[in-house]
Amino acid sequence: MKAALVHDWLTGMRGGEKILEVFCEIYPEATIFTLLHIPGATSPIIEGMPIKTSFIKRLPFASARYRHYLPLFPTAIEQFDLRGYDLIISISHCAAKGVIVPSDAIHICYCNTPMRYAWDLYHDYFPSQRLGFFSRKLIPLFINYLRMWDVTSSARVDYFIANSENVASRIRRHYNRKSVVIYPPVDTEFFVPGSEPEDFFLIVSALVPYKRIDLAIETLNQLKLPLRIVGKGPELSRLKRMANKNITFLGELSNEEIRNLYQTCQALIFPGVEDFGLTSLEAQACGRPVIAFRKGGALESIIEEETGVFFDQQAPASLKNAIDKFYKMSFNKKKIRANALRFSREKFKQSVTDFISDTLGNLRRDSKTDA
Repeated sequence: MKAALVHDWLTGMRGGEKILEVFCEIYPEATIFTLLHIPGATSPIIEGMPIKTSFIKRLPFASARYRHYLPLFPTAIEQFDLRGYDLIISISHCAAKGVIVPSDAIHICYCNTPMRYAWDLYHDYFPSQRLGFFSRKLIPLFINYLRMWDVTSSARVDYFIANSENVASRIRRHYNRKSVVIYPPVDTEFFVPGSEPEDFFLIVSALVPYKRIDLAIETLNQLKLPLRIVGKGPELSRLKRMANKNITFLGELSNEEIRNLYQTCQALIFPGVEDFGLTSLEAQACGRPVIAFRKGGALESIIEEETGVFFDQQAPASLKNAIDKFYKMSFNKKKIRANALRFSREKFKQSVTDFISDTLGNLRRDSKTDA
């Protein structure tokens, strides 16, 4: 069976790319189709696969500002020629699930979320107070088209896998489709407990609006507590202007450097509404607790007062109260890690393999019955 893997873009090694990496291990002979690839930006496993890109890669400044080409993503993803492939697996949070597949192929989408920009996080990405006159007029018109395309293209998917119950509810609400939940994989063999914690809090995240890194910075500024931030993104300049000397921006780091920070932080701070949130479980695999906003995927990956602390409002006072509560508690490193072990790479790989095998087996049986 000839397989194709479709991914939105390959510009770094975040949660979606870690999921893609496991699919590359399951289908080592597959070809990857993606809007944009920055060579060397992902893991050796992904970089070693055949990778085909769209015309987005050839546009000016695409490597740094590819998000500005969002209006072109539907056209770009639809131009991939997938004739000759029997199984198409898209790993999608934006446009990947919109590929046009041959009528005799099976399309399974591992959905990290329906398109954030168009749905739940539209106002986070396009706040009217930060848009110019023409943007305020034009963006709503384009987003309306994008929503229609997103719903229409969801019909091209034969089977949806959701990365959490949280995302499954969005798939049901926006696409009116059922999905099976298979939680993302955590490399629990790599992320392991280490040294005793030091005096700092940690964030590992893309620096984009919905992650609410600004909330953590504002709160830690008030408390005058040290915070280290790993990641890059379009919010970097604004966040740096907010930060006092207690906030350190570390940029992109190696997996080994991130593991060391997980092992030695007081706790990971998780201030946004996440689809699921792999960094939360990577920190837990290292035996460290998480301070998280009580909404979204965090509710499925964190056990309150056993592996972390929740706060109820995205406001400095609420996060401050959670940090105060954290300092009054004690956590068991082994119990925290045991929670992360439920989401290991091997369990993910087995669940995905079983689902695809069962799906293809059922289709073959149905085909014989129809004959």
